[in-house]
Amino acid sequence: MSAKHPIIAITGSSGAGTTTTTNAIRHIFRTLDINSAVVSGDSFHRFTRPEMEIEIRKAQEQGRHISYFGPVANDFALLENLFTQYGIDGTGQTREYLHTFDEAVPFNQMPGTFTPWQDLPSDTDVLFYEGLHGGVKTDEIDVAKHVDLLVGMVPIVNLEWIQKIVRDTTDRGHSREAVMSSIVRSLDDYFQYITPQFSRTHVNFQRVPTVDTSNPFSAREIPTQDESFVVVRFRREMKNINYPYLLQMIDGAFMSRVNTLVVPGGKMGLAMELILTPLIEEILHRGESNKTQLDWLQGK
Repeated sequence: MSAKHPIIAITGSSGAGTTTTTNAIRHIFRTLDINSAVVSGDSFHRFTRPEMEIEIRKAQEQGRHISYFGPVANDFALLENLFTQYGIDGTGQTREYLHTFDEAVPFNQMPGTFTPWQDLPSDTDVLFYEGLHGGVKTDEIDVAKHVDLLVGMVPIVNLEWIQKIVRDTTDRGHSREAVMSSIVRSLDDYFQYITPQFSRTHVNFQRVPTVDTSNPFSAREIPTQDESFVVVRFRREMKNINYPYLLQMIDGAFMSRVNTLVVPGGKMGLAMELILTPLIEEILHRGESNKTQLDWLQGK
């Protein structure tokens, strides 16, 4: 963690609803006039889409599995290096992975390729990461230890699969069979590298549908937020959460455990802003206080 150059990360598998959280945090940044450096987790894929397809075929021929959840397809060390560098001096480099033709056309590139590496904006208040591996940890690397506020987006697994199937078939042009094959191929990496992150988060938002999702592979539409509840779990050592205030402000909210708040799905955006705004303010205030103290010690 860095008191002077803090890092906020949203972690969750593709299709897990991280975009909803990202939009809420960006609104908080605008409200608080926070200048952020934004980094996408897809920037740290090792392969372009054609290269990944070759790697998948090679793995299948060798009786192995490869997925975007694991270290074969992602450079965890490079991500940790970015977090380390930003924490030290607020600098680093990132790039974009272009998923669709609409994203790729402005760069005169094909979908499934990367833009060139570029320096992060200078003089930012915070680095904001959104992707698969904001809290990943292995025997060799520990990305989570660099993050000042780690937020998990964790729908129950059937809902996650529905979101992925609908998104990848509708927005990215994949066949339903290809998406289902991808889900099966990804399970080992999901259990080893994605799921454990949610025990390292400061806050988890888990969306639980109130409609039948028993067979996610036959679903044709994603349950709406109003057809869901959101289970919000706080790390137990977090003593600065004002539960009575949240219960008063969020109609229909209730406590299911001493560190767990349940809110109606339609109130998820409101809940995120009420919960995350004071946490982000506290991180930035701590950073400013430490920066002022450091400048004083250095005679600036």
